[in-house]
Amino acid sequence: MITVAVIDMAIPAERDELVAMLSAGRLPTSDLEEPDRVYLRFMGDGPLGFAGIEGAGDNRLLRSVVVAPADRGVGIGRHIIAATEREAARRGARRLHLLTQDASRFFARVGYAATDRADAPPSIAATTQFLSLCPASATYMTKTIGDRA
Repeated sequence: MITVAVIDMAIPAERDELVAMLSAGRLPTSDLEEPDRVYLRFMGDGPLGFAGIEGAGDNRLLRSVVVAPADRGVGIGRHIIAATEREAARRGARRLHLLTQDASRFFARVGYAATDRADAPPSIAATTQFLSLCPASATYMTKTIGDRA
């Protein structure tokens, strides 16, 4: 059974667990504690992975999606994405945006479409992910998750 919980970045053990898994996956960690971010922890017998949602309003950034190496290739990533999309929609998001350097095939399989970075809404284009953490070569992808774009 997989459980999902919002982690509390004020609790060092929870923050450290997230940072360790993201670092192992070569994902950015320098801006994790900035405002307007929520992180979900997925647990089985141990930590299975994490995902984050950044921003406010209709457009949000899907970020910090990572699956524990031992649990890759068995559908955990799909579960993480689906649960994170539900949480983002519950919080008012209608469209998710992401940047990826090496997982575009996975995200395409779960419904994200490659999009021209110039088409990113201002709230997404102004994120640290867009401005400095992800290189210009990263693939920008989007998915509508709500009933309106």
